Amino acid sequence: MHVQTLSSGSEGNATLVRAGEVSILVDAGLTARKLYDRFEDARITPRLIDHVLVTHGHLDHCRSAGIIGKRQEAIVHCAENIMRNKALVRAPKLAVLRPGTRVQLENIKTGDKVGVQAVPVPHDCDPTVAFRIDHEERVMVVLTDIGEPRAEVAEQLRGAHVLLLEFNYDPDMLDRGPYPEQLRRRIRGGRGHLSNDQAATVLESLVGPELHTLVILHVSSKNNTHEIAFETARRKLDELGYEHVAVHVASQHEIGPNLAV
Repeated sequence: MHVQTLSSGSEGNATLVRAGEVSILVDAGLTARKLYDRFEDARITPRLIDHVLVTHGHLDHCRSAGIIGKRQEAIVHCAENIMRNKALVRAPKLAVLRPGTRVQLENIKTGDKVGVQAVPVPHDCDPTVAFRIDHEERVMVVLTDIGEPRAEVAEQLRGAHVLLLEFNYDPDMLDRGPYPEQLRRRIRGGRGHLSNDQAATVLESLVGPELHTLVILHVSSKNNTHEIAFETARRKLDELGYEHVAVHVASQHEIGPNLAV
């Protein structure tokens, strides 16, 4: 299994997962044109995507899900209450994604299967889910847009070899930044986003002997920096004795490395 971020941040999120003969796009938050540019950069041939998984209904995660589903002839998996969202209705193949359940995604031509567990997380777009994806005893986790650390969430997501985790904002930068107070309260709230320190707390609850790579997601361009997020994650891993774990910061504008899980 391999994972590669195509974009991460408030302008749009998308991550490519290739497991055996199954190709999965987790979120499709860019415009279709930009996504296809990233597909080309990642050497994705036409109609390679088998499934699109949508974490939630905010546009920076679902903007092109329906278009990609139609053009790629892929099955789009999303919560039932957003199936009529304009970003999703164009998909000819829609499947209900129920939080708290585990499904098997398949390449119908080869029969190859990938397990996906949808874990509900607190965010101001109900429902929002994290994904635990497994294939041939390898596990990756995508956890973003979660308002606060939750023990019950961590319990269901442990055991990842590769962890993709939100480090959204630095509290001091948020306080000094350009956002109005109402938006700052939303970000800081229990249904908003994770600060760097909160993300480090989540990381501590998820790290285990299997983990070899951390990918930092959804770094705010106005209220955080890649350097601060990286240093916070690196410091926490070193404190916990996981100096060997590699840390990458996902970019808004460029694809990330193709990481083996």
